Amino acid sequence: MIEPFGNQYIVARPVYSTNAFEENHKKRDRHHKTFLDHLRVCFSCSPQKAKRIVLSLFPIASWLPAYRLKEWLLSDIVSGISTGIVSVLQGLAFALLVTIPPGYGLYAAFFSTIIYLFFGTSKHISAGPFPILSMMVGAATVRLAQNFPGNTGSSNNSTSNSSSLDDYKVTVAASVTVLSGVIQLALGFLRIGFVVIYLSESLISGFTTAAAVHVLVSQLKFIFQLTVPSHEDPCSIFKVLYSVFSQIEKTNIADLVTALIVLLVVSIFKEINQRFKDKLPVPIPIEFIVTVIATGVSYGFDFQTRFNVSVVGKMNPGFEPPTAPDVAVFQETIGDCFAIAMVGFAVAFSVASVYSLKHDYPLDGNQELIALGLGNIVCGAFRGFAGSTALSRSAVQESTGGKTQIAGLISAIIVLIVILAIGFLLEPLQRSVLAALALGNLKGMLMQFAEICRLWRKDKYDCLIWVTTCIFTIVLGLGLGLAASVAFQLLTIVFRTQFPKCSTLANIGRSNIYKNKKDYYDMYELKGVKIFRCPSPIYFANIGFFRQKLIDAVGFSPLRILRKRNKALRKIRKLQKQGLLQVTPKGFICTVDTIKDSDEELDNNQIQVLDEPIDTTDLPFQIDWNDQLPLNIEVPKISLHSLILDFSAVSFLDVSSMRGLKSILQEFIRIKVDVYIVGVDDDFIEKLNRYEFFDGEVKTSILFLTIHDAVLHISMKKDYSTSKFKPSQEKDGKIDFTINTNGGLRNREYQVKFFNRFIFT
Repeated sequence: MIEPFGNQYIVARPVYSTNAFEENHKKRDRHHKTFLDHLRVCFSCSPQKAKRIVLSLFPIASWLPAYRLKEWLLSDIVSGISTGIVSVLQGLAFALLVTIPPGYGLYAAFFSTIIYLFFGTSKHISAGPFPILSMMVGAATVRLAQNFPGNTGSSNNSTSNSSSLDDYKVTVAASVTVLSGVIQLALGFLRIGFVVIYLSESLISGFTTAAAVHVLVSQLKFIFQLTVPSHEDPCSIFKVLYSVFSQIEKTNIADLVTALIVLLVVSIFKEINQRFKDKLPVPIPIEFIVTVIATGVSYGFDFQTRFNVSVVGKMNPGFEPPTAPDVAVFQETIGDCFAIAMVGFAVAFSVASVYSLKHDYPLDGNQELIALGLGNIVCGAFRGFAGSTALSRSAVQESTGGKTQIAGLISAIIVLIVILAIGFLLEPLQRSVLAALALGNLKGMLMQFAEICRLWRKDKYDCLIWVTTCIFTIVLGLGLGLAASVAFQLLTIVFRTQFPKCSTLANIGRSNIYKNKKDYYDMYELKGVKIFRCPSPIYFANIGFFRQKLIDAVGFSPLRILRKRNKALRKIRKLQKQGLLQVTPKGFICTVDTIKDSDEELDNNQIQVLDEPIDTTDLPFQIDWNDQLPLNIEVPKISLHSLILDFSAVSFLDVSSMRGLKSILQEFIRIKVDVYIVGVDDDFIEKLNRYEFFDGEVKTSILFLTIHDAVLHISMKKDYSTSKFKPSQEKDGKIDFTINTNGGLRNREYQVKFFNRFIFT
């Protein structure tokens, strides 16, 4: 019963052990679903389930009938046009990261958006090329292209590469995209989209920042218009930088000046858009304006002929026929494809989650995998490359008033118009301008370096993950860097659980609240009682650490005490059998002054015998191990009589840790220290029972609901044991141990109940 009393409450209830609680409160019988039950539900069929499956596979069927034509159409058209212009320019720019002709970037921008319209669950992200994914696809493409016959190692401009090499690169990029899509599709249908949870926010931030550095370095060759050999081994970024700066004198000044002007103008207007986003009806389409001006200037002054600049070149109108992927590429790039699939989904789902929370609509992670997977498969079939969502492009679609993926449809139409009709107008555009546009979209990612200070203040483990991920990705490359970063992140989780911050608790304010005794002043600790808390799961990797921390908390090793006592018991038993130690109603008689340790070697050879429970049933007396023992028999004295283990934060135990934990409990119980486990849930207890954890020595009676229940139980138990005899009764019941010099045994039938002290002749 709970009685409120102002801002306090009074609770009146019995002291509950787990057994007592289950006796007083009947537990409901619950049926836990088995694997077969889940399979039965999975393969069952009903009209409602069929409808639900169709609506989940085609989300457009859910939101399109509810589309508010008059309210949303105009906003979606404005948003779609703005996003479409950005998609065209980013498609062309990001194709350079894949090291294929820019025109193929338009295919990636178009097909990804169209497929996501039908299968995606987010209403605001803009599917299509993403610079980090483009860089990852380009890394795989360059690596395989190095083995292509006739490849000179130069990837500077189209004139230095044969058309066959370009075709091979396009085939490789398309094959990588298809396999990445197949992986995403398979993960979506298998409902295991949760794997993305292994990519934490800190890891993704560090990875995208490092990838932005790779993008920056990769674009230098277009800005300076230099012939830079491709490198894909670890530390390749440094080799590329060396190649760039070793031939910096060959820089094309026209490309460099144009790129710097474009980058400066784009950066200034992007900052204006960001600062005045609440006042501007739509963001200033600076990329479009700069592209139109740069194209016109390049065409009007014939930059290609006069200054030998590298331009976009021939753009064939229309689509190329779909082609089958190269299976041989699959075998060489399976690792790259899995990384591309994971990173693409992680980025898209992260951005989509932000907008779903902002606009309050549900998001299905598995369906997102299916949508992205189908988009990549179709895009790869039409010679595009892998896509996800670009943060800047999605921001344009949402900030310009986009309500649904109808805005995505409008943007796809804009891209389609460029592909079919006006693409030729972009042929004079300098590639250095596209490189500058790509770098202009990296500002947000490069600014993530500021995360280091924020993470250091909040969580040093997350800061370490960020820095390590960034370094690994920069040095090892995107694929190996991501794999090493995930491994390091999992290692930090293992480290944190392997070395948990265990603590000793004490009562605060004489209430039912128990806190770390190092943190507060007004602490009360019951004499002879230790409360030990473990804040993590206990498993095979940290059971040894748990044992050591527990030993440090109590101040002694129970196994050492047990062995010392068994050794002493062997000596006492030997004295008693040899008649050197006798008991009388008034005391003990020991007829020797010293005893040899001849049995020490025997104990070492039979060390397991010393770990057994202490058995004194064959002796005519009991032994108080905290009192003085005969001769040179020494056993460490302990004041601890009760140990409480707070397992409220222990979520699971494995088989190895169960054996270790049981061994620890047995050691304490065998030296007469009562052990109690508190705070465990029913599933935890059920698992202990299933593994036959409890027996005649470690009993279920050690389980209590809370720390306070266990403390009150100990207090009542000790009060009862000390009140069984009055002080006068206890004095009368004691043996008056006095020195006896006659060496005789007065009463062989008399047994000493409490061996409080030996007195010797």
